[in-house]
Amino acid sequence: MIPWLNFSVLVASSFLFTLFYVKSVSPAALEKRIGPSAYQRCAIYRVIASVFMIVAMVNYILYVWFPLPVPLPRTFPWPWWASALITVLIVIPALYLMLRGVKDAGEETMKPKREHTMYSGIYTHIRHPQAVGEFPLWWALAFLLHSPFLVLFSFVYVPVWYYFCVAEERDLLIRYGAAYEEYRRKTGFWLPKSRTKAHVA
Repeated sequence: MIPWLNFSVLVASSFLFTLFYVKSVSPAALEKRIGPSAYQRCAIYRVIASVFMIVAMVNYILYVWFPLPVPLPRTFPWPWWASALITVLIVIPALYLMLRGVKDAGEETMKPKREHTMYSGIYTHIRHPQAVGEFPLWWALAFLLHSPFLVLFSFVYVPVWYYFCVAEERDLLIRYGAAYEEYRRKTGFWLPKSRTKAHVA
């Protein structure tokens, strides 16, 4: 009973943080309906999304004690330290990208503002460094917990984070118009464009 309850909460919290995060990256579209207060409301949505994301992470941890009765081993066949090493190899580049993105985005990371200008820094190379850094952290947590099931489940978050980025870009096109379209032409989505491709695109 408890394993299925924990898994159900994991699925529900994942759905809810997806819902609220997508709402949080759409302030320009919302402003057309409710006015300038849209940006404050989206900041609230971002906080709610973060809370549900933390709940999902707690569900990951609880899964160690309450695994589902599925035809998978509870742990990997290698020792835990090997999984911990894989975790480190994932975390180092992922955290670098995420933290660089947070630094260069500034307070817009949690509080979208109408007057905010387009980003610089790492954003001149890729459009979504925070996303590229964040979704691999689910695998990092799954390996740290030494759970094959959680590693497989973590693949669910790849299309989720892709959808986050697509939704955010739709709104940024509303906010910045042709300037953002030109930026998209020159800059890679999740990976940097080569200079030749950026020039030709």
